Amino acid sequence: MNFTVQSNIALTKDVYKMVLEGDTSGTRAGQFVEVLLEGHFLRRPISVADWSDKTLTLIYKVVGVGTSDMSKIEIGKSLDILTALGNGYELELAGTNPLLIGGGVGVPPTYALAKRLTEKGIKPTVIMGFNTKSEVFYEEEFKALGCTVFVATADGTYGTKGFVTNVITDKEITPTHYYTCGPLAMIKAVEAGTSADGQASFEERMGCGFGACMGCTIITTNGAKRVCKDGPVFKKGEVLW
Repeated sequence: MNFTVQSNIALTKDVYKMVLEGDTSGTRAGQFVEVLLEGHFLRRPISVADWSDKTLTLIYKVVGVGTSDMSKIEIGKSLDILTALGNGYELELAGTNPLLIGGGVGVPPTYALAKRLTEKGIKPTVIMGFNTKSEVFYEEEFKALGCTVFVATADGTYGTKGFVTNVITDKEITPTHYYTCGPLAMIKAVEAGTSADGQASFEERMGCGFGACMGCTIITTNGAKRVCKDGPVFKKGEVLW
């Protein structure tokens, strides 16, 4: 499916926001897309940060040659993108006081989720985790939705010093349900340190994005599962560490 680039700007030193125009039907919070880039054989999986009837917003981090090339794409460029991939979050489990936790580039899908929850009249609490102050992005966007927002930085240069789990403990947050996306160590710590049930979106290397190559397989209580096809969202206790 072809999308046209409307904007492609830097949010921080190495995190970019790309807005594209195209068909976004079927998209759900927690899903991802696969972007085909010129000169690269494999597509790049990127979480969906937001969408409307005509636009798709992607937030991505430059970590290699592919995403570096992506950051240089200019307005008006047409991109081949596979959309509405994966299973997404289950919003009906949120309850009255959900907690959304994003670590680094795990923040974007939690914004898409926060926006859909607020549309239902639910104002979630949001915790964002970063290494340092210069990496923080989208704090004001979450606040504009009416969310209660906390930021943790590993070096203590902004917000709570430490990790997202430090915020949960320090602020005595007791959610009805939690949703998270970020590094595996963070997801594991949140699962162990939070009594509520929850859902986590996992980040894995994905060769195809729709379950054919089996390259993103993980082990769960129900056997081997593909993160791209059976996930990326799994429920608390489902993934075997």
